Order: sequence, then structure tokens, then C-alpha cells
Amino acid sequence: MGLKTKYQYTYFIYPYLIEENNYRNYLYKLLKNKKCMLKIFEPQKDTRIDAYFLPELKSKMFWSLNMNGQGLRDYETMDLNMKATVLSKKYCNVFEYVLDKDIPAKIGEKNGIFFDINKIEIVCFNTGICFLLMKTVLDTGVEFADVLNFNYKFRDIQSKIGHPKEYDNIKIQTQKFDNMQRFSEFLGQLTGKNIEARKINLDTDRLITYSYTCLDQESWNETTDMLNLEKEFEKYRSIKPANEQVSDVTYQRDSVYKEKYLYYGFANNSTVLLTSEANIQNYNELLFEYENSQLYHFIYYLHQKVYLNKLNYEIKQAKNFENIKSRFITFAKADWIYEITNNLTGTVLDKYYRKELNLDETFIRLKSKYDLLYKDYEVNKTNKHNNWLIVIIGFIIIIGIIKLLFKMGG
Repeated sequence: MGLKTKYQYTYFIYPYLIEENNYRNYLYKLLKNKKCMLKIFEPQKDTRIDAYFLPELKSKMFWSLNMNGQGLRDYETMDLNMKATVLSKKYCNVFEYVLDKDIPAKIGEKNGIFFDINKIEIVCFNTGICFLLMKTVLDTGVEFADVLNFNYKFRDIQSKIGHPKEYDNIKIQTQKFDNMQRFSEFLGQLTGKNIEARKINLDTDRLITYSYTCLDQESWNETTDMLNLEKEFEKYRSIKPANEQVSDVTYQRDSVYKEKYLYYGFANNSTVLLTSEANIQNYNELLFEYENSQLYHFIYYLHQKVYLNKLNYEIKQAKNFENIKSRFITFAKADWIYEITNNLTGTVLDKYYRKELNLDETFIRLKSKYDLLYKDYEVNKTNKHNNWLIVIIGFIIIIGIIKLLFKMGG
């Protein structure tokens, strides 16, 4: 008998880049779209975010938390152009895509997995780096094997468009997305062609997976065979199908954080959380925290990862070092050195997020490239300065000789 779920959801995250000189125009486009609503964070409503993050991060990512009623009213009186200009100066903006209703969907034509798309958000940073977040929820009471198969198949849905034979004839069957091509068109309408992402070698074919599953008490309790459970969890963590054979789970221990009835799993392109309803807090508290403050925590570091790739690309181009220097120093001072949270779970997640996304290693490699470029830049600047000194001194000497000749001639 398979593992039964109590509840589950998966966010599929699509990263995309907007050219920075076009960022304000992109925000204007979102504001003009009647289905895109700027998400206003409020201390009374968003208590989890307010309690989870430290002040510096809150003031950047959730700037509306600090606004009073008059400030919000002033914003609402602005026209769309002014709103776009104001928002383009903010570090981060979050938009909610308003769905008319939950979108019923089915994967596969026979024995399909039914799911709803019931939430879509767009998170944009002033670097031009954005993320589209789509929350999917399977039918209640599905088996854990269905979750594994769904995550495995759906995360590659972008890369398989136009190749149904390679994808087992999987379709999205809904009134809104009646086929995979329509889903791609929907993404394109919101995100554009995403040409900039390809420039920095960002994988946009495979969606980033952020998934939560709570097993029912019969599936995970004091008598559960934990070795078998951990093998199933390894498939979940590494986004493998249910029929994948797992012989050993010891190698993944550095990428797993465990508490009783609670396993977090981390990988370069995914974060998952498996829990049991044997601890009631996993079902009535943690499932909300995980898709709220912990999700934004993850998005913050995804932004850092993409931005480091972007800086690396710009350093390779080496067209304007002064601009690169300014951006690198600003990132190091404004983003890199700050602590994000002192929440107990948050500090644990922080360590794993940074490790699995290779942030520290990437930053060190980038700094080494920056240091070499900086030395070369300083040498060239010194040489240019010396050349100018030689020219000036030579000019002074020539003037002096001319004056001396005039005196001798007189």
C-alpha cells in the first residue's frame, strides 16, 4: 500500500530577466494588466513576514510594511506612469495574478493526475530579475507516488512543448490552458521572450520546484519503516519519478534537515518539505509558513544566484569597468553582508539555501575575477595618467625652450 497524503502543494518557479533600461516599462505593462495587482504587505495581515525577517530585508523586499495609510493613499492617486516610476526605484515588487477561479487541470489522457492552479505571483527585483511563481495543488487524498510523478513531469513542461511523443502525450487540459502551447503563450505574455536569461546561461526550460507534502498519520507514525520512507523522500528531494530505484540514502544527508515528523530536502533546483499530520502543527501552521516567509526567503537567494551569474557575464564582457565596479560593490554592501532572519528555522534554512545554490563559492570566484579586472583597470589607468604626465611635461619643456630661444634672440 502506498503512502497517502493529507495535503500537498507545489510551487513551480520560472526565472526571467528584463533589460534594466526597460524595467520601468515592464512594470507599467504589469500595472496596465487588469489581472496583475501589486501586492501590498501590511503588519496586521502579514504577521509571519513581519516576525520572520530582520528590518533591513523587510524594508527592501516588503517596503509597503513600513508605509502608513497616507502613503498608500498617495500611491493610489498616482497615474500608471508615475506608479511605474516609483516602483522601479523599489528593491522588490510582488504582483498577484488574479485568477477568475481555480483552473481545473489534468495531466495525461488516461489515469491522469488532476490538479488546480490556484495562485500565481510575479516577484520582480530592480535588477530586472523576476520570478513567476505558480502554485499547483493535487486532488485531496492522492498517494505520495502521484506527487512524485507530477513534480517530475511538470517541472519540464516548458522544454517539451511541441514534442508530445517525447513527453508521453502529457497535456494541460483546462479551459484556459487547453494544451501545452497555450500554457507557453501565457508565460510569454507575462514574462516576454526571456532573451536576457539565455545570455547569462540561465536554465529556463526546467522550472524550479518548491514543494510541500503532509502525509496522513497512517503513513508516517512511530511504527513506520524509516528506511523505506527515506528512500521515498530522496525521490522527492531529487525530483525523481515514483518508479525510480533508490539503493542508498546516506549520500544526501548533507542536503537534508530533519526533525521528528519533518524532513526538509534541498537541491540546486528544488526545495521540498515532507511532514506528517502526526504533529498537528505540520498541518495547521507549517504549511502556511512554508509558502509564505520561507518561500520569500528562498526567492531572495534565487535572486542572488541569478544576479551573480549576471555580474559574471558582465565581467566577461568587460565593456565598462566603472559600471561593473559600482554594481559589484553595491551588491556586496547592500545584499551580501546582511543577515536575513533570526528565526530559529530560518537560520537553519539560510545555511542550506546558500550551500545548495552555491552562493558563497560563486561569490568567491566572481570576486577573484573582479580583483583581476580591477588590477588591470588600475594599471591601465596609471599608464594613461603617466602618459598624460609625459605629454604635459614634454609640452612644458618645449614652451621653456621656446621662451629661452626668444630671450637669446633678443
